[in-house]
Amino acid sequence: MIDNCLELRGVKRGFPGFKLDDISFSLPKGYIMGLVGPNGAGKTTTIQLILNMLERDAGEILVFGKDNIKSESVIKQDIGVVFDTTFYVDTWTVKDTENAVSVFYENWDHDLFNEMIKDFDLQTNKKVKELSRGMQMKLMLACAFSHDAKLLILDEPTSGLDPVIRDEFLETLQEYIKDGERSVLFSTHITTDLERVADYITLINQGRVIYTGSMVGLMNSYRLIKGRARDLTTELEKIILGLRKTDMGFEGLIDAKEAAQYKNCVLDAATIDDIVIGMSKGGTNQ
Repeated sequence: MIDNCLELRGVKRGFPGFKLDDISFSLPKGYIMGLVGPNGAGKTTTIQLILNMLERDAGEILVFGKDNIKSESVIKQDIGVVFDTTFYVDTWTVKDTENAVSVFYENWDHDLFNEMIKDFDLQTNKKVKELSRGMQMKLMLACAFSHDAKLLILDEPTSGLDPVIRDEFLETLQEYIKDGERSVLFSTHITTDLERVADYITLINQGRVIYTGSMVGLMNSYRLIKGRARDLTTELEKIILGLRKTDMGFEGLIDAKEAAQYKNCVLDAATIDDIVIGMSKGGTNQ
């Protein structure tokens, strides 16, 4: 029995001026994993490697327990993809899109597609270019769901969407994994979405995995620390990530275990944004 829907083991890919180095993480079946990091961290490159849109230099990628290159055609029958921009032809209608996409999938369910576009208020005669950003995303989701995808890979799908559409989208994802057989890899800069739906998180910075594990584990690992200028000792300054200093005081990110000893400072829970920013800035005075 395969417990992990997706596994990356020591994956590497080099470019001029950038290297994705030793990327390793696993996504258990039936859960949502957020993939986060600053711009240029390597998130999209990682997704492209999973989909075999790029050739890896080293390492191994297993999807449903199978090598993503050797078993590519079989694996892609069970993968659904939603990018930040639609990859369908602008002049296709919603119906044309189904006709074009369905031929690639053995398990395509025409009735389910019609049900999905009805639920999403998509008109079959509307052209892709006439659809709003949110409606285009819904069309991509309808296509992903209509061939019974077991792994949904999302690359910035909610960027530019209004809060109502984003809320509907997140509810759809939670419904999608309810049976325990489907999983989602969700790359996004809108980390509040992940705080709501993600079970696991993988944080990438400068081509390396900084953290991979449970969402709760990440949130419990760090604290925001704030204090007066006179409270910032040399010792404390050395261990703060993303330190910001003003004439009035300082603030930054600190390991939760280290934080407990600084009772004269204010300690708050850190958000994913706080952690990503602190990690990307690194040590003190940056």
